[in-house]
Amino acid sequence: MDATPRWLTSEQQAAWDSFIRMQEKLIGRLSRRVQADSGMSASDYLVLAKLTETSGGRMRFMDLAKLVEWEKSRMSHQVRRMTERGLVDKEECPDDGRGAFIVATPAGVKAIEDAAPVHVEHVRRLFIDALSQEELDMLARISDRVLAHLERQAD
Repeated sequence: MDATPRWLTSEQQAAWDSFIRMQEKLIGRLSRRVQADSGMSASDYLVLAKLTETSGGRMRFMDLAKLVEWEKSRMSHQVRRMTERGLVDKEECPDDGRGAFIVATPAGVKAIEDAAPVHVEHVRRLFIDALSQEELDMLARISDRVLAHLERQAD
């Protein structure tokens, strides 16, 4: 027996729609700016940013895929494209013959170092500057709460 759907109230629907529109518009603009400013795709930028935030600029393949919430096949294609362009290398894991590390190359590190200052300025201009510190603090609390809730839910 199917449960009756728990339809959203008009207020809940408005909040959801507004959140989705904001997210899509913001990510779309930031993605286009990254591409125009650095020649990297938003996916390139994300992978390099996550790799270079770790010590040594390296991460296990599956840990990186989980961190950015991508399926294994999407990460494989992305890594292949980035390897072809010299931004990352793939290294075998000595502890696990099936595992691999993804490593930012010197060219990849330079690419993210060049792109990051411009990217953060766009983040500031398009997002941070629109909100007060109190609103940013509230948004961080809300985001953390939703993330914790998601962690407790089955995928």
